[in-house]
Amino acid sequence: MDIKNVTETISMIEEQNFDIRTITMGISLLDCIDPDINKACDKIYAKITTKAKDLVKVGNEISAELGIPIVNKRVSVTPISIIGAATDAKDYVMIAKTLDRAAIEVGIDFIGGFSALVQKGYQKGDEILINSIPQALSQTSKVCASVNVGSTKTGINMSAVRDMGRIIKETAAASRMGCAKLVVFANAVEDNPFMAGAFHGVGEADVVINVGVSGPGVVKRALEKVRGESFDVVAETVKKTAFKITRIGQLVGQMASERLGVKFGIVDLSLAPTPAVGDSVARVLEEMGLEAVGTHGTTAALALLNDAVKKGGVMACNQVGG
Repeated sequence: MDIKNVTETISMIEEQNFDIRTITMGISLLDCIDPDINKACDKIYAKITTKAKDLVKVGNEISAELGIPIVNKRVSVTPISIIGAATDAKDYVMIAKTLDRAAIEVGIDFIGGFSALVQKGYQKGDEILINSIPQALSQTSKVCASVNVGSTKTGINMSAVRDMGRIIKETAAASRMGCAKLVVFANAVEDNPFMAGAFHGVGEADVVINVGVSGPGVVKRALEKVRGESFDVVAETVKKTAFKITRIGQLVGQMASERLGVKFGIVDLSLAPTPAVGDSVARVLEEMGLEAVGTHGTTAALALLNDAVKKGGVMACNQVGG
């Protein structure tokens, strides 16, 4: 192995805030559906605590072995509006509490999937779930909720948008942290490893491992070396950097998949910022030439950055998504 690549990786981790943001295990709960909500909750708890029992241990082992920070270990599940619709329950707070207990038992950071997909309209379980969100999030510590209210293909469900405005206000009133665990989406994807919007799509395998990678600081440092160059050079630099950090995510995902004995899903490369100094997407855009984020050209710079990141990430992965 080229020693330059080794030192470059060490520098990315120690100086540029690179990390594997999350290893997320997606678990299908379709086989937990039951007309009796108590039985459904028992099945949900049993499946999550069985399938994800070694997730944290394996994540910590890989992190120690490779010397790469793996910040979060998470679980996503089938949208609960689908699971709850088979019951006669008036709310799904009990299911949320079951998810929370299971998450605490296996030691993960968050569990996502208290979700509804309503881009074209409401079904029975969707309205019940949406109205359950404020209490579900205020009475749990690890559960994350999401609602998909629109898509490019079908348009926007404006009734759902209206309802979510009310729900967000109720969630904020019910608890300080509730809204931090709630996402309202358009074009939600089935294999997102990032919270709070993660859920396990019905088209996915029974259990999969998806990896989320983040590294705005790494991209900024790379762009500092080509300051003043043309857009072609900037785009190529971002692509090469995205390739390098995504390859690490691919390696971690494959190792986790093999050790846990489950299918490897996708690597999601996201330039998600953190409060850490030097881990800002705004600074990346300014390094590309913006005087300040928000000025003329911000959208164009963001589009260029996204395009280059995607192209670099695609080249580095066997399967892409998120």
